[in-house]
Amino acid sequence: MAGKPERDGEDVQEMRRGLLQGAGLGAALALLGGAITPAQAAEAAPFPSHKRWKIVFVNHVTTNPFFVPTQYGIQDSTALLGMDYQWTGSANADIAEMVNAVNAAVAAKADAIAVPIVDPKAFNKPIQSALDAGIPVFAYNADAPQGSGNPRLSYIGQDLYLSGYQMGERIVSLIDSGLVALFIATPGQLNIQPRLDGATAAIKKSGKKIDIQTIATGATVNEELSKIKAFYLGHQDLKGMFAVDAGSTQGVAEVMKENNLPSKGVHGGGFDLLPRTVQLIKDGYLDFTIDQQPYVQGFYTVIQAFIYLASGGLVGPADVNTGLKFVTKDNVEPYLTTSTRFEGKSQKPQIVPRTGAIKS
Repeated sequence: MAGKPERDGEDVQEMRRGLLQGAGLGAALALLGGAITPAQAAEAAPFPSHKRWKIVFVNHVTTNPFFVPTQYGIQDSTALLGMDYQWTGSANADIAEMVNAVNAAVAAKADAIAVPIVDPKAFNKPIQSALDAGIPVFAYNADAPQGSGNPRLSYIGQDLYLSGYQMGERIVSLIDSGLVALFIATPGQLNIQPRLDGATAAIKKSGKKIDIQTIATGATVNEELSKIKAFYLGHQDLKGMFAVDAGSTQGVAEVMKENNLPSKGVHGGGFDLLPRTVQLIKDGYLDFTIDQQPYVQGFYTVIQAFIYLASGGLVGPADVNTGLKFVTKDNVEPYLTTSTRFEGKSQKPQIVPRTGAIKS
């Protein structure tokens, strides 16, 4: 009996694989959603068997905890669709290492490549080389700026400038004047710099007498925490501490707690749902964090690659905005009481039940 839930989960996965192999992809997905009957699916044109296409995910911070749910999304979608994947790149945002990883994937004849375009020009040539070799390339998490000439097929991720702008609007709703620190792991990197630019623009547009100072923290969590601590010790009159990346946001939360800054009227916030960040929102040390749904940045990228490969390129990829959600003390509870792969807090595949009205 103890093994039954696991067996049930395996049965569901086998059913899904069977549907995808035995029915048209659209029919199979519709069946899983209950849109058509099993009899209708059985009558649909068969979806041909295919090779186990391999998609190579190049990443800029391969060991960063933010990308744990992204990797779970990749694992789940490749298992569902009968594909393989590789996770590679750089552990510390080394652009040369990332470019080498893209070139290696081309040389190894990967079937598809996904890469965060964290530099405005460095990835143009290797992505074009991949396309010339017939390998589709998708951007996830970070996209090339408009006018850069990058030929990637689509972008799957958050609207980064808009998310930063909305964070800036939230900051000016909390603070009227004084010093506000904006922390960024790696200035100029395209997965986070647009957020900083957006936040700065919103604060300046407000007309409030807020003195913005930008502080680079580094690519590792420990380094980020150290830089944030050092800045606070030298600027204890500040009114706000905010960050545009996951590790720096966790660091802000830790410093806010260590010095009990909310009791001194200091506000804080940032991005992403690292477990420590979520707990410290619950405890009242951060005003908010912004969820960009890293799980679907992996899951949807694989889906796009699969459909492109299965259709011979007839179904063109499209940009996917993975969303923006402010998580505050008022709505943080489910993130604490539910441990899932979707937020990277559990390895166990599961269907998460929910009840009640849906609040947008």
